Amino acid sequence: MGMNRREFCDYFSIPYRTMSDWEAGKRKMPEYLLKLMEYKARVENLINEDNSMEEIK
Repeated sequence: MGMNRREFCDYFSIPYRTMSDWEAGKRKMPEYLLKLMEYKARVENLINEDNSMEEIK
């Protein structure tokens, strides 16, 4: 997605410490959260593409 860890956490409103714990294996990310994050990223990418296409027209 072209983001560093801090930007990623800010984008998804996830505490940085929580992300670090997931990466270190101290905590497990809930499956539903991963699906929601993917959904948000897909929806917002579509919105951005549509907006940029409107600017070109």
